Amino acid sequence: MASEATIPFRPAAASSAIAAAISVRSSLSWLSCRRHHHPSAPLPAFASASLHSLAHCRVSRQDFATKNQFGMALAASAASSVPQISLGGPRPSPTEATGSKLALLSLSNKQDLKYLAGGLRDAGFTLVSTGGTAGELQSAGFEVTKVEELTTFPEMLDGRVKTLHPVVHGGILAKRDLDSHMDSLKSRGIGAIDVVVVNLYPFFETVTAPGGASFDTGVEKIDIGGPAMIRAAAKNHQHVLVVVDPSDYPTLLANLQSSNGQGNDLMFRRKLAWKAFQHVAAYDSAVAEWFWLQNHLESGDSEFPPSLTIPLEIKSSLRYGENPHQKAAFFLSNSLLEVGTGGIATAVQHHGKEMSYNNYLDADAAWNCVSEFKNSTCVIVKHTNPCGVASGEDVLEAYRAAVQADPVSAFGGIVAFNVEVDEILANELREFRSPSDGETRMFYEIIVAPKYSEKGLQVLKGKSKALRILEAKKSGIGKHSFRQVGGGWLVQDSDDFTPDNIDFRVVSEQVPTPEQVDDAKFAWLCVKHVKSNAIVVAKNHRMLGMGSGQPNRVKSLEIALEKAGVAGQGAALASDAFFPFAWNDAVETACKAGVSVIVQPGGSVRDQDAIDCCNKYGVAMLFTSIRHFRH
Repeated sequence: MASEATIPFRPAAASSAIAAAISVRSSLSWLSCRRHHHPSAPLPAFASASLHSLAHCRVSRQDFATKNQFGMALAASAASSVPQISLGGPRPSPTEATGSKLALLSLSNKQDLKYLAGGLRDAGFTLVSTGGTAGELQSAGFEVTKVEELTTFPEMLDGRVKTLHPVVHGGILAKRDLDSHMDSLKSRGIGAIDVVVVNLYPFFETVTAPGGASFDTGVEKIDIGGPAMIRAAAKNHQHVLVVVDPSDYPTLLANLQSSNGQGNDLMFRRKLAWKAFQHVAAYDSAVAEWFWLQNHLESGDSEFPPSLTIPLEIKSSLRYGENPHQKAAFFLSNSLLEVGTGGIATAVQHHGKEMSYNNYLDADAAWNCVSEFKNSTCVIVKHTNPCGVASGEDVLEAYRAAVQADPVSAFGGIVAFNVEVDEILANELREFRSPSDGETRMFYEIIVAPKYSEKGLQVLKGKSKALRILEAKKSGIGKHSFRQVGGGWLVQDSDDFTPDNIDFRVVSEQVPTPEQVDDAKFAWLCVKHVKSNAIVVAKNHRMLGMGSGQPNRVKSLEIALEKAGVAGQGAALASDAFFPFAWNDAVETACKAGVSVIVQPGGSVRDQDAIDCCNKYGVAMLFTSIRHFRH
């Protein structure tokens, strides 16, 4: 094979098309082919288009320097002020030249950069870096070899191409225990890169920033070279240490120091490789989701994507799962749809024991319920079901009324408010006695609210060392709901309908009063958050009784009426789904119990029976055409 060379050139002295450094490799190609087949033919004039052809030519040093008129003119125009163009010839490898190992650093997040660089330098590594990272290291006094010095090829396309070069990827991917790989590096003057520390362009942060980002801005924040280096290093993890997380810097340096700069702990290397692949996978998931959402918003397409990947990040390991014999952990969703939507996952815990698996489920149920009410509201939840709900101008009265709905169930429950907990409310929570006996101080697992006054928080902390105090942002709408089944997932839009979205249609002869309609809307919003089959009895913005989770609607009705007692006279009754039967069944039982209005979705083949039954007893009936099953 013909030899290769490095030739300086001056753009102004050559064709006007030669405006930047190009890499030309030597071997047989179009130009030498032409001379072989047409030795007497004159060489073409090299206009701008010819430069592209030249870049793909592989010509011998002798042909290029002595036989080709263009090559001679180009060589004659060289000047020392112009950068060298690599033709890929033999050259000393960087490790041979420096006598040290190479560590490649390319970081968007420059947290602890000086600490990392100092540790690598002390471990005997030569630092190789890109753009901004190199500049910051140089400013801090570190000696740095820029990537373009290593590749002898300049950054191009506004930074889109920096590290996509055989010198970089050959140095990363070569297997050190394979002679053919190392001989290949040596013959091409490529140094082995033993440590790769890379994190990626802040794509997620850019597209989720307040005000969003334009499509073009988002596209330019998609990292290409970074993921390529990370994947290459992770694949070759037996020989290359790859780090994507600044929290791993201390462990990396300690590992290098304990092994004389070799980092020979294979399990540590595999852990870093796993973390690297996971980092890139999460990054690509965000990019894919963003592209899908862009198309979705522009086209109005309501279909789910044909494939879906949701990056999850562990927030905490839990003591156990739903039961003590089950292991558990809590993960945060990094889906773009979850950004800024509030909820329990991002709540701040001010006090108390660590959250358990069941705590998260119950707190989520309570917070989702209370977030839907406009007026000052208190919701008390036990085993994910609201057992007490009350609204009013006075949040103290709302709290007392919520406890009164079912004091036994409220004890040990989760209390949620949609207004600030101040000192007065905190004292009430601390000292309130159970309505059951007037003596027992109420005990709660969790209190969650959107805000606490300083004194209110201080009072609550004094109630119990174990009391978990959470501050959460209102749960957003327009999200997706995920639920696992064996071997798969069910995905649906979140149930965001509130009374404002519904037409409460009167279908009975009895027309409800405005107050009765108001009670019906309150009961309907409560029943939405109760497990099916669900019945709620409510009056004056207070839940009086509820029946949940029963296999038949009649039994849920009986439980709700029993809890409501005599207070249920003249109350509103809400059902999460239609009544399949009316006479001698749930509807007639409710009418006989003295409710004044029944609200239900309708949709049964026996709807007319339900209407006729209400007409007989003078009870108003409202249809919503919206069902609220909750399994």
